[in-house]
Amino acid sequence: MKKILLSMAAIASVSMASSDVAVSLENAHKNTGTVIKSKAAVLKFSGTHYLGFVSDDGQNEFETRRNYLQVKAYFTENPKDYMRVTLDTYHNTEDDGSDDGSWEVRLKYAYLYLDNVLPFTGVEMGQAHRPWIDYEEHHGWNYRSISKVFVEAHEGAHFTNSADIGINFKTKTENFSSELGLFNGEGYHGVEDGNGLSAEWRLTGHILGTGKKHVHKSTTYADISFFGQYNTDYKEKGNDFVWYGVHAVYNQPEFLLSAQYVETSDGGESIEGNGFSVNTEVRVAKNWNVIGRYDNFTMDATDEEKERTLAGVAYKYNKNVEFIANYLTEEIDGDTKTDAVMLTAEVKW
Repeated sequence: MKKILLSMAAIASVSMASSDVAVSLENAHKNTGTVIKSKAAVLKFSGTHYLGFVSDDGQNEFETRRNYLQVKAYFTENPKDYMRVTLDTYHNTEDDGSDDGSWEVRLKYAYLYLDNVLPFTGVEMGQAHRPWIDYEEHHGWNYRSISKVFVEAHEGAHFTNSADIGINFKTKTENFSSELGLFNGEGYHGVEDGNGLSAEWRLTGHILGTGKKHVHKSTTYADISFFGQYNTDYKEKGNDFVWYGVHAVYNQPEFLLSAQYVETSDGGESIEGNGFSVNTEVRVAKNWNVIGRYDNFTMDATDEEKERTLAGVAYKYNKNVEFIANYLTEEIDGDTKTDAVMLTAEVKW
């Protein structure tokens, strides 16, 4: 009997201990969260996802166009200094025979940012932002989930991409901001050969004094920018590559209107040309936006004209999720290459 009583006491003790552990875990979840150890003062995690469905000329498919996972490690001495790492998934669908249909992960950004290394100027070092695309995606074109900006899109000018290994000095004042960078030049998923470098720039006048602000759709701002790239011995094109453009945008809470013109002065027959893009966003009701965009690019050597038209409607479900439905058509010399309906969920956390 004594042994039985002792066994029952032991079981009760274990049961109470298990209950205490469960309560403890529940309270930890509610009050303190999970303990994460780091040599940085603060770690900030975030993610961005572009989930969609496309119907084009009888072909229908679901897509995960982008999945970004990002970590920023902030330092103690200056809370504006940090290290950023961003990973991105992509679908391996190359046309060179390497396509195996798998989803792969690649490094998008990996840079150290130091604030105020010069007056009003910070610097990114590593696999960093190139000067133009990030600016346009935050000031002129808010819908990267359905289309890249004009200078990056294959169906547009297709001059550059958003990241490369190098250094980028970023200056901000109320009426002027700039980014001046020197990079390897082939882009974050190009093959580097070490023979040339790329000098790249953005110079922006902020007419309404918003150059130091992180602007939102509710902000009234008017910007004019001159931007471009001088890339020596560009391996992808086989020679030097020089392009430049001008961009203007006006935004107020009710609408956005943006336009740009770009051209190349050197780059080879496969890329030289000029073109323009215009886009608008009209906020017709709370959380509802109507969007439109038209791209046009003409090749110098062949006079081949590429046109792209996009129209759609967006609904802001909450601060993390936006739904977009749009129509997209792409033509080359009047011959339709794409005639698609797209549905998209843009998720940020």
